[in-house]
Amino acid sequence: MKNYQATMRACFTGYVVQAVINNLVPLLFLTFQREYQIPLSQITLLITLNFGLQLLVDFASAFFIDKIGYRTAVVLALFFSAGGLLALTVFPSIFPNAFAGILAAVLLYALGGGLLEVLISPIVESCPTDNKEKAMSMLHSFYCWGSVGVIILSTAFFACFGTAQWKVLTALWSLLPLANAFVFTRVPIAPLIQDGETSLSIRALTGQKIFWVMLLLMFTAGACEQAVSQWASTFAEAGLGITKALGDLAGPAFFAFLMGVSRTIFGKFGEKIDLKRFMLFSGILCAASYLLIVFSPLPVFSLLGFGVCGLSVGILWPGTFSIASAAIRRGGTALFAFLALAGDLGCLSGPSLVGFVSSAYQNNLRAGILVAIIFPLLLIMCVGRMYAKSRRTK
Repeated sequence: MKNYQATMRACFTGYVVQAVINNLVPLLFLTFQREYQIPLSQITLLITLNFGLQLLVDFASAFFIDKIGYRTAVVLALFFSAGGLLALTVFPSIFPNAFAGILAAVLLYALGGGLLEVLISPIVESCPTDNKEKAMSMLHSFYCWGSVGVIILSTAFFACFGTAQWKVLTALWSLLPLANAFVFTRVPIAPLIQDGETSLSIRALTGQKIFWVMLLLMFTAGACEQAVSQWASTFAEAGLGITKALGDLAGPAFFAFLMGVSRTIFGKFGEKIDLKRFMLFSGILCAASYLLIVFSPLPVFSLLGFGVCGLSVGILWPGTFSIASAAIRRGGTALFAFLALAGDLGCLSGPSLVGFVSSAYQNNLRAGILVAIIFPLLLIMCVGRMYAKSRRTK
């Protein structure tokens, strides 16, 4: 028996890398605005193209991952992630236009992020564990704890050395994916499809009605999460008029912490909880948190709304993976690739909608978040129908 504990730890670290990719640059949005005179509309484009390229990588992965193998693909993903972070410290200075340099760096680490999103979950799914739902929830909780770590350590760094030293911090963060790439060259990786079985063809997979339901659920899960988290730091600092350090801690860090709490609780006690019912309640709580952020007359309650939102969305992404894996047997790499594709499409759509609507209303982020409430409402409809059907079946 091979020791897959090291594999699980490497996957957990891989999701911390994903947290660095998705959360470090949003902390620098206002820094980019001040240092390079980049308007909010172009800042929004960074989010859109980051998740947009990840989306394209997700789609392409369904056709090439099995050919090159999981180990080669995950090592390449981590190298792209490290390269993009390092490029972020260099490209703005050497490109004729600083925004073009930042964009090129973002696209480079988006390649890594897209591959990691497709690869890490099926690697964990293939490991011999007692409860797949619990393992998946614990895996995704490390994205949250990674997000909290990125925000707190980055905030502490800025407090000690100033935001002008952001390039040094970014270079330091790039060491994490480099180290994890080395680890992945050595740990055992089990096959996702057992010997004697074959995975479904893409045509057979897409011919199932439940497949499209899972894609819709994954889309809304990504949109619900990122519509708030990508703008939490900017909203707290610019919209509520508090300092950057306090805004980062009370906005995105609070969001990520409670999202991690939600996933860890399910990871510990998941066998005692009805997953669909839990996700339905989470969708309702998510919609309520959006309303609290938008309509609260006091900044402290808007900040509380960020935390409530993080708590509510915690189970949505890993829960969808678990439901899909159980409902679609032999889905293989293609299933995880298309789920990641739908999730990243949601991650693109949520914050992009918030940014574009906010720009149309004189940079009013409250207006953007209010319009984005459509995503948790769609999720409630989707999960509610699935939960009702499962109740009838029982």
